[in-house]
Amino acid sequence: MATPAPLIEVHGTSSERGQQYGEAARDRIRLGIGHYQAQLGLSALTEADIHALVHRFLPVIAAFDGDYIPEMQGIARGAGVAFEDIVMLNARTEILKLGLKQGRPAADDDMECTGLVVTGEAAADGRLIHAQNWDWKVECAETAVVLKIRRDEGPDILTFTEAGGLARSGFNAAGIAITANYLQSDRDYRQTGVPLALIRRKVLQQDNLAHAMHAVYATPKSASNNMIVSHPAGIVIDFECAPDETFQVHPDGGILAHANHWQSPVALSKLKDTGIAATPDSLYRDLRVRSLLVPHRGRITCDTVKAALFDDFQSPRAVCRPPCLTLAGTMTATVAMVLMTPALGTMEVAMLPASDRTFTRYQLAMDAAAFQGTAEGQALRAAE
Repeated sequence: MATPAPLIEVHGTSSERGQQYGEAARDRIRLGIGHYQAQLGLSALTEADIHALVHRFLPVIAAFDGDYIPEMQGIARGAGVAFEDIVMLNARTEILKLGLKQGRPAADDDMECTGLVVTGEAAADGRLIHAQNWDWKVECAETAVVLKIRRDEGPDILTFTEAGGLARSGFNAAGIAITANYLQSDRDYRQTGVPLALIRRKVLQQDNLAHAMHAVYATPKSASNNMIVSHPAGIVIDFECAPDETFQVHPDGGILAHANHWQSPVALSKLKDTGIAATPDSLYRDLRVRSLLVPHRGRITCDTVKAALFDDFQSPRAVCRPPCLTLAGTMTATVAMVLMTPALGTMEVAMLPASDRTFTRYQLAMDAAAFQGTAEGQALRAAE
């Protein structure tokens, strides 16, 4: 049986929250740092080399949000590790790729995910469901946490992330949710942009959907990424992000599914998808999810979504992936299935779901004022 991701709750100033986080997740943070240092070491990078890569991002991070530096310093202090190692965890997508470019040649590891959103029009109870399978290294099942952030300056946040990370998948008390999955293009790594994990955190800090979407749409990035932003009122936009330009994909009949290839015709007319060669199963994973959901349109429940994400067609290269070796010789799997119903303030997570279908439920108190004028707002006020 996989170990559930522990819940860590923090509050106070950014520095105080960071220290509480670092202390509570110390062992998992150190495990994650060791894992990525070892991976970068395969490219002949020393600890000094890794820290030099990290320092490229510090001015960009500080300009993006001044609170992130003291928060990461607090995490480092609480966990008893180097500050640069916490920044590495929050920029690990970028650091891993830059490390490979700087070190000896190595085969890329698969970085796959399948995300989906079912809006109220397609759901049985009229409540939006936002979910994802996170495919990555098997070892990360032991470094994952669910972080609950109590904030005085904005909505509270519930996020599933790697220990030491400021955010990954999650939603906030205003109902704004985000998941993200890997994309590649021929525009990647021509500039130093804001690390992707910190853009997701920025989204989750917003109490206004427009501001959340601005953080995705307008923030310069180092690499391509797909970010799905939703709100329980039925607003869903899939942002296919190149480092310097953003494209949109919208739900069809209340259902949106996205794997690891570009879908926007506008995007495909302007850039080259360089990721399909490493992740060819992406081409059918989103098709499988849609085909399993469409017959239930109007009657889709959380169990329907789970069934779609458990799909094992063409296993191990499936929507739900058991442990298997990549071309680089790394063991990867669907590390976690994350299912969110923001109107209810619930997140369900199953670790290594191909072998263990046990879900752990996490709860966040929602702000009824954020849902004013919607059915969700009426339900929340009735429950108060």
